Amino acid sequence: MLFKKRQPQLAAAEPVSGSQAALSADPAADFPRRLYADPGLPDRVFRAVLRSGGGLVLAVMLLVGGFLLYRAWLALDRAGWSFLTTAEWAPDANRFGIAAVLVGTILIASVAVCVAVPLATGAALYISEYAPPRLRQSLISVVDLMAAVPSVVYGLWGVFFLQDKVLPTARWISTYFSWIPVFDVAGADPNDPLASASIYTSSTFIAGLVVGMMIAPIICSIMREVFSQAPAGEREGAYALGATRWGMIRSVVLPFGKGGMIGGTMLGLGRALGETIAVFMIISLTFDIQWHVLQSGTSSVSSLIALRYGEASEFGMSALMAAGFALFVMTLIVNFAASSIVARSRSGAASDA
Repeated sequence: MLFKKRQPQLAAAEPVSGSQAALSADPAADFPRRLYADPGLPDRVFRAVLRSGGGLVLAVMLLVGGFLLYRAWLALDRAGWSFLTTAEWAPDANRFGIAAVLVGTILIASVAVCVAVPLATGAALYISEYAPPRLRQSLISVVDLMAAVPSVVYGLWGVFFLQDKVLPTARWISTYFSWIPVFDVAGADPNDPLASASIYTSSTFIAGLVVGMMIAPIICSIMREVFSQAPAGEREGAYALGATRWGMIRSVVLPFGKGGMIGGTMLGLGRALGETIAVFMIISLTFDIQWHVLQSGTSSVSSLIALRYGEASEFGMSALMAAGFALFVMTLIVNFAASSIVARSRSGAASDA
């Protein structure tokens, strides 16, 4: 027969080469070679690193919350739910609560967000869609530099420059919009501007403007990154259908960046809730619930902690820790709400696509 049927033969044991012997002898030294030998190993290593990092962040957050709760338990156990409804702050006399400063914190953060979000959105759209390439990089650097300016600088700017410039605007708002409860100013006489000028100083409105200028660069940076990642194909498709630049932005860029806009806004809100120095420099610490944003207002929870930390007794320190724990919980609620809204907006965009 010309061709013979090849008989199966048992494979002989191949000799172990020097490199394989070294590989088995020193696994750490040949780790890159193992990555190439096992294609799924890099993915598993990367997944393990990400899980470890996420778990470490959660562990640190839980430790911080647990520490605050442990130190605040003495005050919380004595005050109970009245800690959230009492405006007075006298821990040594067993009359203390964060109702006044909590209202001040929420009002200052609300004014800051109302000021910062339109400003940041316009700046982000201009940088990503309208600015020339040479000017764009300079504007990005300026925005990033503004985000790195210390808060004490913003506080000095607000006290010595912005406050005097804003008084006419605050008086005009209270004159024509006093029918809105938060803009009503008790005791203001529009016919006597000198007598009523002191009413508008150290107000929640001025503090909110300063904090809004602080968080606007952060929100702008996040929005700009999201807007610049809008799909080029959808942009060109909108132009091909005859849309103008604003029409393309309205139909492509803004829907695509909805999640980033919400996330940036909530990140700025969390930053505004914890601002201390700038608010403390503008508003004096008082413990009266003040809902009118245009007249002298109430300071924030973080300013209370910063001012009373040095003179607090042991029980007073526990009360300050309780205030910090309340601010910590409020920030967590804001972040979780932001995550839920962003996830819901992304799922809606995916379903529409």
